[in-house]
Amino acid sequence: MGLPGLRAAAWALRRACGPWTPHLGPRLLCLHPMAGNGEASMPVVTKQEQDKKARSGWQGPTRIWEETEQQAKKLKSSEDGEQQRKLPKRKIVLLMAYSGKGYHGMQRNVGSSKFKTIEDDLVSALVRSGCIPENHGEDMRKMSFQRCARTDKGVSAAGQVVSLKVWLIDDILEKINSHLPSHIRILGLKRVTGGFNSKNKCDARTYFYMLPTFAFAHKDHDAQDETYRLSVETLGRVNRLLACYKGTHNFHNFTSQKGPHEPSARRYILDMFCEEPFVREGMEFAVIKVKGQSFMTHQIRKMVGLVVAIVKGYAPESVLERCWGEAKVDVPKAPGLGLVLERVHFEKYNQRFGHDGLHEPLDWAREEAEVTAFKEQHIYPTIISTERQERSMAQWLSTLPMHDFSATAHAAAGLGTKAPSSLEGSDGAGDSD
Repeated sequence: MGLPGLRAAAWALRRACGPWTPHLGPRLLCLHPMAGNGEASMPVVTKQEQDKKARSGWQGPTRIWEETEQQAKKLKSSEDGEQQRKLPKRKIVLLMAYSGKGYHGMQRNVGSSKFKTIEDDLVSALVRSGCIPENHGEDMRKMSFQRCARTDKGVSAAGQVVSLKVWLIDDILEKINSHLPSHIRILGLKRVTGGFNSKNKCDARTYFYMLPTFAFAHKDHDAQDETYRLSVETLGRVNRLLACYKGTHNFHNFTSQKGPHEPSARRYILDMFCEEPFVREGMEFAVIKVKGQSFMTHQIRKMVGLVVAIVKGYAPESVLERCWGEAKVDVPKAPGLGLVLERVHFEKYNQRFGHDGLHEPLDWAREEAEVTAFKEQHIYPTIISTERQERSMAQWLSTLPMHDFSATAHAAAGLGTKAPSSLEGSDGAGDSD
């Protein structure tokens, strides 16, 4: 019997018997509502018949009504569950943009509520929108979740990509975004192959680092002079130094817990350059872009920090060559505020599956306008306003004289003879800057 039939039977029984009134005594168990005029619509049940029915399991009209109602509720719940299970669960990728200020990075720390991450808000929105069951939010492996880059504390993204399995509900992007704060947005969704992993299938990642140009002023210049403007000559020197990073190098000096003999310390940089400066709110800024296969923790911030130290006159240009060797070099780490994951690349995946007639290429060309709008509305203003309020770049610049950019003979000799230990750090395939 379906749900409508159960409900109809229950209401018919209640209309026939009326409410259950145990205080009327053992012989008047079920009377019609009109019985008050002396005409009973149903036979009077004797004590003997009552005991017989009790032994057979009959509990009276009220019990029947309750059991019928419970069956109706169970049937409705079962039908809702069946409808949810019938929804297709498919592997997809989501294009994300977020402002990282106030967050302790991208990756979720399960069991820790002290340090809030971007994925905490994302998983909560996925559960509340009905895309994934609640237990998938507690154990992200159940939905095969993976991100392209583990962005560090305070780092933003305009083109982060995550892969996961979800129920493809109607208006899925609108529903997810309705449960996210305005500084975290899902800008695109695409179906991918069942075995797709956004981290392993990513060929390269492009970051940009936005900083006030007074960071390139000589050390004898006022470190907080907002009227400073980057000259053509200085910009040329900056780009010449940034070009030294291109190619494959041993970047063990640009991260932590990596020895010079560890294979994962070798990274390939496709391109790195500084764009023309621009003025925002009276302060001049510049954007440094870097594209590489993958990056280690703090690698990009240290690459930028060393170039700034050289241009300002705190370190000689020769320190760059020493960084590739085994000796330990003290490399300063620029603030995390200006670092943004701009784009991730899937060239090999696109070549194989992007035009097979079943899947779309992961190029996000249609979403480019939304990405640009998000950067203009949330990322650039946050970097500019935070720099003005907290003076993070100016404060960091004041620490550069405390760095020693010369490798000691003891460190060089020690690293040259000592076998490197197995140290924790990046796994060599992902990005955690």
